[in-house]
Amino acid sequence: MVNTPPKPHLPVWVAIVALVLCGALVAVQSRINGELGRQLGDGFTAALISFGSGLVILVIALAFAPAGRRGLGRVRTALRDGELRWWYVCGGAAGAFLVLSQGLTAAVLGVALFTVAIVAGQTVSGLVFDRIGLGPGGKRLLTASRVVGAVLALIAVTWAVSAQLSGSVPLWMLVLPLIAGLGLGWQQAVNGRVRVSSGSALTATFLNFLVGTAVLLVLMAVHSAIVGWPTSLPTAPWLYLGGAIGCIFIGGSALLVRVTGVLVLGLATVAGQLLAALLLDVVAPADAHPVAWSTVAGTLLALVAVAVASIRWKRPVASTEG
Repeated sequence: MVNTPPKPHLPVWVAIVALVLCGALVAVQSRINGELGRQLGDGFTAALISFGSGLVILVIALAFAPAGRRGLGRVRTALRDGELRWWYVCGGAAGAFLVLSQGLTAAVLGVALFTVAIVAGQTVSGLVFDRIGLGPGGKRLLTASRVVGAVLALIAVTWAVSAQLSGSVPLWMLVLPLIAGLGLGWQQAVNGRVRVSSGSALTATFLNFLVGTAVLLVLMAVHSAIVGWPTSLPTAPWLYLGGAIGCIFIGGSALLVRVTGVLVLGLATVAGQLLAALLLDVVAPADAHPVAWSTVAGTLLALVAVAVASIRWKRPVASTEG
């Protein structure tokens, strides 16, 4: 039998608005990390700086938040008793891959194109993880609105990136954020589980950044040992805000995924990302890739997909499990 998610105290529409705002911040983060990677000439170092600065912020926050420290004890107990699987605390590895892909590709693709490439993976993973019940809200039926919304989102992505498929952008630069999107859905689901077990969004966010920073530290060390270390750091302060933005996004997602489910959470954050990404690319377009009309049209269709996926229709597409 399909588990019925607990009735949330926060209205769904309020959670969706909050997640749209969080998604807008992620588009800003993509521009920041992409530009930091470009100026450093090293996307690996840029990703570590972003995640590492976020970890420093969270360590300071934990020092002043007893509830967050108590949450760490609850997670340790849940892991020991088998109530929480060890890989649930590894969501930061997917976050590390997302930030790495920002540093390696966002400056070339442009924020809008980078963001819509994320949508495909995030939409598919959100639909799958909601169906199997990986998120803290339990299993959610494949209602017609959710399926139609997911399909519209995939069509929107294909439309938005169509202008670049035959151009000079390497295929791997589109594939990388696609894979990152798949991992993002998984990250949001398991971080939500950790948040429920710990009773603290701060705890879940800290563990996410701790794991992600460790992964990126190893990757940067290997990469720099092969190609060399960066010789200088950019001086513009805004290039180092990516970690703070990531703290807000990860914490907000861990807190709200129980209300919306993984799919709607993903689509709501995508809506915010696309709107902010288009604004950024119009106001300050990437040198290598100005905004195409198909990207604008795909973005609008993705917004329609969010609205459709949020509608509650009574008849499910798939039958419940016995």
